[in-house]
Amino acid sequence: MEDLTTAFTGIDWQGIVDYMSINAIDLAGKVIVALVIFFAGRWIAGLVVKALHKALQRHEVDKTLETFVCNLVRMVLLVVVIIAAISALGIHTASFIAIFGAAGLAIGLALQGSLSNFAAGVLIVLFRPYKVGDWVEAAGIAGSVEQVQILTTILKTGDNKQIIVPNSQIMDSIITNYSANEIRRVDMVVGVSYDDDLDKVRKTIEELVAAEDRVMNEPACTIAVSELADSSVNFVVRPWAKTTDYWGVKFDLTEAIKKRFDQDGISFPFPQQDVHLYNATKD
Repeated sequence: MEDLTTAFTGIDWQGIVDYMSINAIDLAGKVIVALVIFFAGRWIAGLVVKALHKALQRHEVDKTLETFVCNLVRMVLLVVVIIAAISALGIHTASFIAIFGAAGLAIGLALQGSLSNFAAGVLIVLFRPYKVGDWVEAAGIAGSVEQVQILTTILKTGDNKQIIVPNSQIMDSIITNYSANEIRRVDMVVGVSYDDDLDKVRKTIEELVAAEDRVMNEPACTIAVSELADSSVNFVVRPWAKTTDYWGVKFDLTEAIKKRFDQDGISFPFPQQDVHLYNATKD
């Protein structure tokens, strides 16, 4: 018992207390510095993102691209701030970076399809083959673009169905954007009988095209005989109109041609065949 008492008596308790006090103060200081770095970093990151928002809005950048870039910058800055705060605690961040890298690799292998859609979404946002409101045909689907998201694009078809298409399928297909240009050519084919006066037909079509206010003067409308078909002489009629007027011009001009041809006696031939009958004489 005396040996044990002597052993405890020989310990420098004051030194231990002083050492623990110093370490506690040092640790508290590191925690305070880490908290300051974290909260100050978050505040600075918020200011940077706000400034970036204003800069992109000032340059009239597409809203989808603006949101994506700002979110990406915010995420990168927060990761940097967190790593800096951890480093201020005296913890080696190399191991954390290695863990994050391994976790990222595992997640990437598990979410290959989603990452493919994400990468395609980034390309769509950056290169903007279409924007909200455009009428496009992609991945075998035609519709108006309602939303461009990072993983998917939402289309609304002409009969008001909502279709969600993965971005990777869109980028792997041919994209036809019917709204990309301000004007479009309306392609029409008008067939008349071989017995009709072609000059009269041409003049009638020219008058109808000139009477349509939505048809543009430049580029000029093309009216020409394109084919001597089996049952008809085919005219191509190719007026130019604003993209927003495309279907209206096509529908109204088709109706006007039918009514005018009926009035002027110009016929629309039906497919027909000539049958020749011969009387066979018996010997």
